[in-house]
Amino acid sequence: MAKDYQPKKLIVEGEQDKRVIPEFIEANGINWGKKEKPIVYIKSYGSDKFIDADVISTELKASGLTHLGLMVDADDNPSGRWESVRNACLKSIPDFLEKLPPNGLIHTTNGIKFGVWIMPDNRMRGMLETFLAYMIPDESDTLWQYAQDVVKDAKTKGATCKNVHIDKANIYTWLAWQDEPGRQLHQAIKERVLNPQHPQAQKFFNWFQYLYNL
Repeated sequence: MAKDYQPKKLIVEGEQDKRVIPEFIEANGINWGKKEKPIVYIKSYGSDKFIDADVISTELKASGLTHLGLMVDADDNPSGRWESVRNACLKSIPDFLEKLPPNGLIHTTNGIKFGVWIMPDNRMRGMLETFLAYMIPDESDTLWQYAQDVVKDAKTKGATCKNVHIDKANIYTWLAWQDEPGRQLHQAIKERVLNPQHPQAQKFFNWFQYLYNL
């Protein structure tokens, strides 16, 4: 089992992130390593509760830590999310930047390389699924637009998915129409139903690669 004190760590909100990120990084040419010894240990908190000054302080003091990344969803308030992250980090990193760089934050503190990425692209509302929609192949644009229209129409007919989860509904609808239907998000990357080399997805890859010196 992977140990919690791995030198390179990425903290994420959910289990979906833990499955998707390794497949995305491998699809871009970097071997993720074995399950018990990955190149980066991904820790899921099950929510965004790690955006907390005491949690960040504790994580930064972990034995042997050399690199630490935070990946969070913007949801409907990108600027508010960044403000929350910044406030949580200021206790441990007094010179924390006021503004989130468009290509993600990378900052060295006490010899530790520290990074922040707010899904999907550090500026727009959204989440992991919004980011993955960037990887929908260009030739599928017409079907992708239709999938979004279908979800909107379903909402008018009583579909109960919350507005905050529309991006999830959109991409799963599109995936349901592929051959074969019903793939999970990480499988769609692994099997290249989604295009991990799409230019809009490369900013995150570049941030990840630079943060962890890969």
